[in-house]
Amino acid sequence: MEPAKTVNVSELRRMREAGEKIACLTCYDASFALIQDRAGVDMILVGDSLGMVIHGGNTTTPVTVADIAYHSRCVAPHLKRSFLVADLPFLSYATLERALDSSLRLMQEGGAKMVKLEGGREQASIVEYLSVRGVPVCAHLGLRPQFVHKMGAFKVQGRDEAAAEEMLHDAEVLAKAGADLLLLECIPAELGRRITEASPVPVIGIGAGHDVDGQILVLHDILNISPMVTLGRKPRFVKNYMTDGADIETAIRNYVAEVKSGAYPAPEHCFLK
Repeated sequence: MEPAKTVNVSELRRMREAGEKIACLTCYDASFALIQDRAGVDMILVGDSLGMVIHGGNTTTPVTVADIAYHSRCVAPHLKRSFLVADLPFLSYATLERALDSSLRLMQEGGAKMVKLEGGREQASIVEYLSVRGVPVCAHLGLRPQFVHKMGAFKVQGRDEAAAEEMLHDAEVLAKAGADLLLLECIPAELGRRITEASPVPVIGIGAGHDVDGQILVLHDILNISPMVTLGRKPRFVKNYMTDGADIETAIRNYVAEVKSGAYPAPEHCFLK
C-alpha cells in the first residue's frame, strides 16, 4: 500500500480542490500525537485551548508563548504525516516585531509548520509581514477566545447581515495579505458556506457548519473529558466520540471518518441565523 502523503500547505490546497474534507484536532502531548497521526488526522493544532483543558483556566488569555512552544515541542517529533499548527497566544503578536519573534520561537523551538492568530482585517499587516518572511499563517475569525473579555462572552458571531458582511470582508483581506488558511469559529452555517465559496484558501470550521473545507474540534471535547463537557457546558458543535468508540484511537478514527464522509457535523451541531 502506498504510504500516506505528508500533509503540508500544498497538500491542504490539493485536498480542498479535490473536495476532500480536512480532519483536524487539537493536541498537546506526545502520547496523543502518536495516536492522532496514526489515526489519520490531517492537521493538528497546539491551541491556546490548553489554558482551559490542560491548565484548568476559565479563558485562554494566561497562556504564554513559552507554554505553546513547550507543548508543540512535545507533539512535533511524533508526527510522521499530520501538519502541525501552533497558536500565537494573547498579545504575542501585538506588534510586527513581537509577531515575528513569537513565530520564530514556535517554529524553531516548537517545531510548528504554521502559526495561527486571531483577528480580522486589522491583522492584515501582521499576516503580510509574517507571510513574506516565510511564516505560513492561519487567520482565525468569528468567535475569538482571546477577545472574550472584549466580547463579554463566548457566543455565536456574524448573526446579522452587517456582521456577516464584515466577516466576509475580513476573510478576503486576510487571504490577500497572505493567510494560507482561514479558521471560522461559532458562526451561522450559511455564513460559513459564503466565506468558503469566496475564499481562495482552505477554510476550517469549528461550529461553522457543514460547507467549510474541514473541521476542527478540541481533542478533550470529543473524548468527553474536557472541563466544559464534564461540567455540563458542552458547546453545540461538540460530539462525544467515546460513545461508540471502544478506545481512544477508535474514537479519533471515527471522528476522522465522519469528517471525511460529511457525516459530521450533522444539523444538530450547526448554528442557524
